[in-house]
Amino acid sequence: MLFTPPFEQGVLLRRYKRFLTDIRLSDGSEVTIHCPNTGSMKNCLFAGEKVWFSTSDNPKRKYSRTWEQAESDVGHIIGINTGRANQLAEDAIRAGVITELSGYGSLRREVKYGSENSRIDILLSDATDSADTTSPDATPPTTPVKPNCYVEVKSCTLLEGGQGYFPDAVTTRGQKHLRELIEMVAAGHRGVLLFVVQHTGIDSVQAAAHIDPDYSALLTKAHNAGVEVIAYRTEMSPSGAFLIKSCPVKL
Repeated sequence: MLFTPPFEQGVLLRRYKRFLTDIRLSDGSEVTIHCPNTGSMKNCLFAGEKVWFSTSDNPKRKYSRTWEQAESDVGHIIGINTGRANQLAEDAIRAGVITELSGYGSLRREVKYGSENSRIDILLSDATDSADTTSPDATPPTTPVKPNCYVEVKSCTLLEGGQGYFPDAVTTRGQKHLRELIEMVAAGHRGVLLFVVQHTGIDSVQAAAHIDPDYSALLTKAHNAGVEVIAYRTEMSPSGAFLIKSCPVKL
């Protein structure tokens, strides 16, 4: 994923009201920018350190700038914009970086599925991209080689004591997604939970039982039920971001 133009740099002052962040620009002026991260952002807020932001030309936006990346107090780069995780995952799948998800002919985003009225982040199937894959009701191949693969993407940015954790706050939505993946596996499909690690200091991922014990227990249940749990690290700079290699998930 290349950023055109590259992100601009500022200095973090404060984040507040969940969606707002104040930064200082290179000319010394202070501005408010949009924060696209709805989580707690625990251990991601380092006042006085560098941040990078993008600028939209949409005149309808109240805040034209969006917080994209941050630098920690020890120099780690953190991907603040969780909305980019799905695109990073898609790009990596199409490029063959995520070997566990290679060999599918079709990739669709935000397809309705499950008994709890969810939308899967990425649905992989044997249908070719030239087939009608615009609808979740599209006819699958008559003799599929592989079962459909339902991929739920989560952005991991919490680093504590040298260990990466997910989630950084209680997530009932995340619990629902795990139940949906268990349901897909029981129906004969593949269910995959993919952690996109947007923190250069994280080398492995683990469920944050100390933050959301219900999610941790459900993740163990999902793994035991056949849901595949994988994680990939992200290389980040103001000019681009790419998934580069897998890292361990401690279950």
